[in-house]
Amino acid sequence: MKRILIYTSLFFISFTALSFSQENVEKPTPPAGDALVGDYYGTDVSGAVVNNAVSVEKLEGELKTTKTIEGIAVKGEVTDVCAKKGCWITLKTKDGESLFVKMKDYAFFVPTALKGKNVVLEGNAEKKVTSVEELKHYAKDAKKTKAEIDAIKMPKEEIRFVASGIKVVN
Repeated sequence: MKRILIYTSLFFISFTALSFSQENVEKPTPPAGDALVGDYYGTDVSGAVVNNAVSVEKLEGELKTTKTIEGIAVKGEVTDVCAKKGCWITLKTKDGESLFVKMKDYAFFVPTALKGKNVVLEGNAEKKVTSVEELKHYAKDAKKTKAEIDAIKMPKEEIRFVASGIKVVN
């Protein structure tokens, strides 16, 4: 009788532990939103900063003479948004490449509706060599095909921007 009681107790304890371990975990997704003019993500970008923002091309020109620029505002069109979480974006450049933008301290995310919109970024820019591993990681986030990911074989020198704030503008 004692054994039956012990086994029954162990069964209920195991069943309870198993039940609680099956908690629903939501997959991270980009935040919802339409990214309307005036919306901002991270810290708000002031009107004065928006008026003094430079183009992506001008930023590229300034980074030819220096490796890092802090506290700069850049205006451009969003060409891609991380489909997984909204944790990075790219801006269109004149030569058809893209300017890669990450969020400062991974502190905020943007909706995928930001794609195709004009934005002003406030933050820091630097010239950097991005490893093959990191390039493949971002390609996976962008839901590129396996063939496109496998085609990444060389590190890439590019401009990276770390945004503390992003504001949707006209």
